[in-house]
Amino acid sequence: MTSEELDIEFKAAVDRVNDHTEPFPADFLLRLYAYYKKATNDYGRPSSKKQIINAFKTNALFQVQHISEDEAKQEYINLVNNYFLYRK
Repeated sequence: MTSEELDIEFKAAVDRVNDHTEPFPADFLLRLYAYYKKATNDYGRPSSKKQIINAFKTNALFQVQHISEDEAKQEYINLVNNYFLYRK
């Protein structure tokens, strides 16, 4: 897959998540958050008013620090596709 094709699929996956109206499981959201931040090279600090949420987000980011931006995009796409394929 070319870099351009990956970007197109990544944007489609992001749009699919943003268009979804039902709540997602918390663990799923944390993985989405980490992969999205890594894929978009956005290393801003988590900004929740609750410290515990910031801690979970920081931990999620720590867990993906070893992968590249393109790998993060692919993981995000895979996560979204699997969620919508297997959700009840």
